[in-house]
Amino acid sequence: MVRKTKAEALETRHQILDAAEQVFLRQGVSGTSLQDIAVAAGVTRGAVYWHFENKAAVFHAMMERVVLPCESAMCELEAAPADAVLDTLCSLAMGPLQELAGKPQVQRVFTIAIHLTEYTGEMKIEQDQHRDSIQRYLGQMEGLLARAQQSGSLGSHLAPRTAALGLFSLVDGLMMHWTLAPDSFDLVQVGQQTIHSYLAGLRSAR
Repeated sequence: MVRKTKAEALETRHQILDAAEQVFLRQGVSGTSLQDIAVAAGVTRGAVYWHFENKAAVFHAMMERVVLPCESAMCELEAAPADAVLDTLCSLAMGPLQELAGKPQVQRVFTIAIHLTEYTGEMKIEQDQHRDSIQRYLGQMEGLLARAQQSGSLGSHLAPRTAALGLFSLVDGLMMHWTLAPDSFDLVQVGQQTIHSYLAGLRSAR
């Protein structure tokens, strides 16, 4: 048997992950076996096991190939001047929607992760990691809202955490609904209108 070069092994690994995306998207993660992935990738099941210990390892590697929308939207809060904090907040909220709408691979992986995965047993760690990234994203929203409050752009009665949760719910809800039916509306356009209306409401609450 001829030993594969590192480049050939890496190509096979990506071939397996590409196939896993398609099969997970079609059958769901729990309904997919490593044999299904091997057949779709055009390799033996042994080749899959050579690269991945189990299905959870395949799923983890698939997730690592992309940056999920909320993670990609993270920004340096210090870069926002006091008079542009709400503009930065708007960009932070719009980032995930633009990332999701503009990148087919992100769409596939996000759809699998949100709609087609049961986070039990060995998959639980993936849910924990996703929850941690959401908390970091929420923390950035909350920090920007607190700065806007300190600068007088928002009323002093406003609870930044509550406002951040409301804004995140808009973003998350739009992404979840759009991935179920991408042709039903323009994610970026509707997102802009919705987020601007929400922020306008916060401003008027002064």
